[in-house]
Amino acid sequence: MSLARFHAPLALLLLLCSGCAGYQLGVDSLYRPDVKTVKVPIFQSGSFRRGLGEQLTEAVVKQIESRTPYKVVSSSDADSELNGKILYQRKRVLAENSFDEPRDIETEILVEVSWTGRQGELLMKRSAAPEATGTIRIGQAINFVPESGQSLATAHQEAIQKLARQIVDQMELRW
Repeated sequence: MSLARFHAPLALLLLLCSGCAGYQLGVDSLYRPDVKTVKVPIFQSGSFRRGLGEQLTEAVVKQIESRTPYKVVSSSDADSELNGKILYQRKRVLAENSFDEPRDIETEILVEVSWTGRQGELLMKRSAAPEATGTIRIGQAINFVPESGQSLATAHQEAIQKLARQIVDQMELRW
C-alpha cells in the first residue's frame, strides 16, 4: 500500500514535467535557440556626421552582449550576421526665440537593418508586414534645447542608444 502511495505522486510529477519538455524558461526563451553567434560589421552611414555608424555599431554590440544569449564575433563562420545602414540623419528647428535663434531642435536618425543566417535565411522580420527586401527600417527622433546646455552630440547619443535597443528588440522571436 505504501508503495502505491509513493508511485502515484511520482507518476504525476513525471507527467507534469514531460509536458514542459519543449519549452524554455527565462530570457533565453525570447531568442532563437539555433543561433549562438552574431557578426556585426560596422554600420554604413549615408550621413555627413562623422562617426555615427561606428557609434551605432558599438551600441548595438553592447546591447546584444548584455541582453541576449548571443555572442558577438568578428569571424566569418558566425551563425548569423546583423547588417545595418544609417539612411539619413536630419536636424530641424521646431521653435525659435525672439532673436531667431533655435530654441527647440529635433534630430532624427533612420536606420535600415537586416539579420541573416549562415545560409542567407532572414532571421529578423516584422510581424505585421515584412518588407520584400528583408530589411527593417527603424527611426528615432530626439528633441533638444541648446539654451539648457543640450547639444546635437548628446541628442545623437540618446538617439543611438534608443535605436540600439530597438534593433536588438527586433532580434526576439515572434510569438
